[in-house]
Amino acid sequence: MTRTIAIANQKGGVGKTTTTVNLGAALVERGRRVLAVDLDPQASLTLALGHDADALPRTIYSAMMAAMKGEEASLADVLQPTEAGLDLLPASIELSQAELDLTREPLGIYALRDSLNGFADGYDYILLDCPPSLGILTANALAAAAEVVIPLQADYLALKGVDLLLRTIGKIQKRANTTLKVRGIVLTMADLRTLHAREVVEAARETFGQTVPVFDTIIHANVRLKEAPLIGQSILAYATDSPGAQGYRALAQEIEL
Repeated sequence: MTRTIAIANQKGGVGKTTTTVNLGAALVERGRRVLAVDLDPQASLTLALGHDADALPRTIYSAMMAAMKGEEASLADVLQPTEAGLDLLPASIELSQAELDLTREPLGIYALRDSLNGFADGYDYILLDCPPSLGILTANALAAAAEVVIPLQADYLALKGVDLLLRTIGKIQKRANTTLKVRGIVLTMADLRTLHAREVVEAARETFGQTVPVFDTIIHANVRLKEAPLIGQSILAYATDSPGAQGYRALAQEIEL
């Protein structure tokens, strides 16, 4: 059975795309077939997986628009292979138009779900890389997903924004996707040599641990994680023995428990 996981946080720079790429690659390493979907008009996931967003003839935008109009969404024409072993449904700047197009439609929140319908059956995991906002594209991801993973930078300001995301998830659960659940919060970019980072980790476990799972795995701050996307590789391929690679392997193992 396919598990569809939204990687979501309205704050930018917390590791959503890094988590999508490297969790996906770690799952592939474990023998799973993984589809990654780029829902950010900035196309960071598309670029990180080695594709030029401006050079692609079709993106997830065209498939979502077709689904919204009740037409068949030909995702096979959108699909791109990657060196990381994931299949990719890419994005480009034209996806920003979806913020307007989907908002005008009464059932625009279901465009992604409908476009993936049937196509998803060939995958063990679908990872949805959400934009840094709580707009209609993130709402589409939450309506299509069964689970949410929340990357949380080990920083006090990032910690404060999680409540807003959890309230949004609660609204989606009531109105659009009653089976959606929060799989967990994963702490990212953690420099545990600093007191601040250790305090944020402790605060996250105390604040959310009773209501929302917090993964045991912590993704440590590591320059290799920033370098890998520059050559279109996952951290598992670029620096296979690095702390970043070990962290995402551990996260994949937790996801599969």
